[in-house]
Amino acid sequence: MIRHIVFFTAPAENLDQVRAGLSILTAIPHARMLEIGTNVKTDQLGTDVDLVVYGEFDDEAALAAYKAHPDYQRSIDLVRPIREMRMAADYDSGKAVKQPVG
Repeated sequence: MIRHIVFFTAPAENLDQVRAGLSILTAIPHARMLEIGTNVKTDQLGTDVDLVVYGEFDDEAALAAYKAHPDYQRSIDLVRPIREMRMAADYDSGKAVKQPVG
C-alpha cells in the first residue's frame, strides 16, 4: 500500500478556501481512503502546518490514476494561488520500518 501525505500552509484568510479546494480530492475514486485534516497544532516543536491530505492507495498505479484524474488538476488550480507551502511524501507501507532497527 502507498501512503500519500501532503502538508499545506495557508494565510488565515484563505484557510477555508484552501480546505474547500482540497476537499475536491475526496471525490476521486482511486484511493482506498482519502481525508483532509486540519492541524490541531498540539505538537510543541512544530505548528507550522495548517492542513494535511492523507491518502492510502493499493499501489503506485492507483496513486498515478488519482493524480491523473481531472479533479486533481481542478483542486490544484483552485488551491495553488492561495496557499503558501506544500510538502509531499509517498511511501510504500510494506517497506516501512515497523520496529527498532539495530
